[in-house]
Order: sequence, then C-alpha cells, then structure tokens
Amino acid sequence: MTHFRSKRLPGAGRALAAVMGLVAALGLGAVEADAAPTAPATADRFTDRPHGFASLAGGTTGGAGGKVVTVTDQASLERYAAAPEAYVIRVKGTITAQPFGASIEVASDKTIVGVGTSGELVQGEFHLSPGTHNVIIRNLTIRDSAIEGDWDCKDTDFDGIQMDTVHHVWVDHNRFSNICDGQLDVRKNSEYVTVSYNRFENNNKTFGLGWTTDVRTQITIDHNLFANTKQRNPSVDNAAYAHLYNNHLTAQADPGDPVWTYGNWSRGRTRMVIENSYYENVQHPYQADGTAELVQRGSILKGTAGRHDEWGAAFDPRAFYDYRLDPASAVPALVKRFAGPQKQIGTGLHGPADHH
Repeated sequence: MTHFRSKRLPGAGRALAAVMGLVAALGLGAVEADAAPTAPATADRFTDRPHGFASLAGGTTGGAGGKVVTVTDQASLERYAAAPEAYVIRVKGTITAQPFGASIEVASDKTIVGVGTSGELVQGEFHLSPGTHNVIIRNLTIRDSAIEGDWDCKDTDFDGIQMDTVHHVWVDHNRFSNICDGQLDVRKNSEYVTVSYNRFENNNKTFGLGWTTDVRTQITIDHNLFANTKQRNPSVDNAAYAHLYNNHLTAQADPGDPVWTYGNWSRGRTRMVIENSYYENVQHPYQADGTAELVQRGSILKGTAGRHDEWGAAFDPRAFYDYRLDPASAVPALVKRFAGPQKQIGTGLHGPADHH
C-alpha cells in the first residue's frame, strides 16, 4: 500500500482529537499534545508491498508469482534461495548455519519470509552478489554470529545481510542481534532499497552504507529500532538520496568512546533527510561530513549530547514518493509494537505449489 501524505484537520481541537484517536486505537500510551495528526491504518504496517525507494522504477515484488516453499533446514534454504527461478521461501523454525558464519547466497526474484515469529537464521548471513535484484527479506530473526572477545570483528566478515551492487531490495520487519560485523551492509552502489520496521539490537557496527566513491544509492529507512547499538545507526557514505524517518534510536552512549559511538552519520557526498525520529540517550545523534548535506526536521531529542549537524538543502523526498509521517512523539511506542517479526506475516502464504 502506498504511504499517503498526512492530512491536517482544521482546528486545533480536531487535530488533537485525531492524534488521541490514533493513540487509543493502537494502544500507544501518552503522546505529547502538540503532535501532528496522521491517518494510520494498522494493516499497512504489515503490507506485502514495499514503500519508499524500493517501490520506484518498476518496484520490488520478490518471488511473487513463483512457487511457495517452506524450509526448515539450511540445505533447503540454500537450494531455493540460490535458484534461478522466482520463489517465495517461508522459513519455519530456527536454522543454525554451519559452519559458523556461513553465507547463504540469495539470487534475484526471491522473497524470504519468516513464518510468524518462528523464523530464525542463527550464526549465518544472507549475501546478495552484484547484479542481484528484486529481493524481499522479511520477518526473520538473524542473530548470534558474534565471536566472543572480538568486538571489532577485524578478522571476520560475518554480516547479517550483505548486498553488493544490487537493486530493488526490501528489508522489512526483521530482528538483528549480536552479529559479529555489520547487521546490515548496503554496499557498492546498491540502488532502490527500503529498510523498514526492523529491530537492530546489541551490536557494534550496525548498519553501514557505502564502500564506493560513486554517488548513486537511493535508500529509505523508516520505523526501525536501534537499541544498544554502538555505531553505524546508520552510517551512510556517498548516497545520492538517504531518507530516514520515524526511527527510534536509544542507548547509543559511551562516555569512554567520545568519537565512535553515534547515531546517524551523513558521510562523503551523501544527501540525507531525517524526519520525525526519536533520539533517546544518544551520543552524536546526527552528524555530517563537511562534504555531505543533512536536513533534520521534526525529531525529538532526549538526553542527547555531542554533534547535531545540519547543513545543505539535501532533497525533497516527496519529489520521489508519497509517505505517511507519524508524529515523533508516537515513534517509540509505534516501533515497539510494530518493528521486528510479527505473527501476522508469512502465515498465509500457502497453496498447491507449497513444497517442503
């Protein structure tokens, strides 16, 4: 479902009433009285249609139209994920990759989705090689490839998801935790990417974008939780357009490391727009290189310190797509409820073509 622009109701009383109706409907608890009204529908938090940049230039459909298969073991997951044909791959239960840190190659035209909250990849990663396109990875827990005592992971490259020079990828409603290197790395001129409703937790190098001197990547990052994640939340280097909105960052503070503990970083020649996010106990909540641009509007900062950089014009996201912008004050509760794997997702994908 397309994210539509929010519509302001005439009159402060009706505006406040609209917000309070949203809060009551979603069970979000108290919000600040000056929050802007929105028109949210719970269903579109779980839609199987991407929004943002992944919806442009032909869109991202994953394995739609292909066979639906259910996998419970590594061999089956590897076989279907690397197949040349389109597949919707339902991951049911925990798959523990062998050997430790094993990479599962994902080919074009794939949807990999956890069944309810059961789908997990443990001590392994998904890898998308150059040229891969039209991939959806949803509703999974990807965890525990960290190596005890190797906090910086200099000698390994065990990511949660790594993609190099790909296009049209949607990463949605996953939980990443305790990964040795990057939980999510979007690298080398990848284009038309949306990262939405994920939980990034308990990590050092969390979410990086770049590894290129070109300025081509377009990425939407919305409604994600970054909790107890030291750096790269995300770090965005040489992105043409980076749109971050309605994200919740919390517990990115380390007085013992005054430089490399931070929230969002617009690097190189990135043009970044941040909207209506919530920063809580974050060191350097948003910063930019002198060669980059960063526009911030509408966010809430609580217990933050360090850099709060804003300069340049960046770009207008609505010149590319419509989207619903939730009030910043509602973001912690919205993300708490809706980010990460959901029991509603991946359970209705059945049919005569369902293989095990």
